[in-house]
Amino acid sequence: MLRYLYADQLHIFPRLAESMFRDRACQFKSRLGWDVTVNEHGLEKDAYDALNPLYVIWEAPDGRHRGSMRFLPTTGRTMINEHFTDLLGGGTVESPLIWECTRFCLAREAESRIAAALMLGGGEIMRHFGVAHFAGVFDARMIRIYRMIGAAPEILGRQGTGRAAISVGLWDFSETARKVVARRAGVSPALSEHWFHRSFGADLGHMRLSA
Repeated sequence: MLRYLYADQLHIFPRLAESMFRDRACQFKSRLGWDVTVNEHGLEKDAYDALNPLYVIWEAPDGRHRGSMRFLPTTGRTMINEHFTDLLGGGTVESPLIWECTRFCLAREAESRIAAALMLGGGEIMRHFGVAHFAGVFDARMIRIYRMIGAAPEILGRQGTGRAAISVGLWDFSETARKVVARRAGVSPALSEHWFHRSFGADLGHMRLSA
């Protein structure tokens, strides 16, 4: 099932949080060889985790992480605007209607449908928080995954070729796309919305990530 948690809520689910940061270390450091920092406990965290982002996390029945994404509004600090402006020709992405999505992570044990479930969760954020687009940086391997899910982004900028290519993409999420992604995830739109409201209740947490 999907959980929506801010960073300052992760302590409520210690097994889920610990396994998320451990799986991030496994994926980004061990498997992909990215230049990321892994602490003495084997957890991958960065400066953006300290900004109280919103996480969408797939929680397995045993309480462990199977997949996750991280969200921050582009009106504040983001990876794109602080590290990847070269992909945009020196430009930036800043709008109250655009949030940045980073650290798309899948555990080794994750079923293929979990990637689609995470995108479905991202779509719920768009629908309920009034967000028009997500922006994110991704490498070439993710293009196949996004196409498989049915949620391919508009490419704003790219550098490199082949497997070394790095791109900045912009996602929207129409009702048609929602139905396609829900089918890929094996999760009904009604259940997806239930999981969202279970996390946020009536106020939807609007003020938590406002500019």
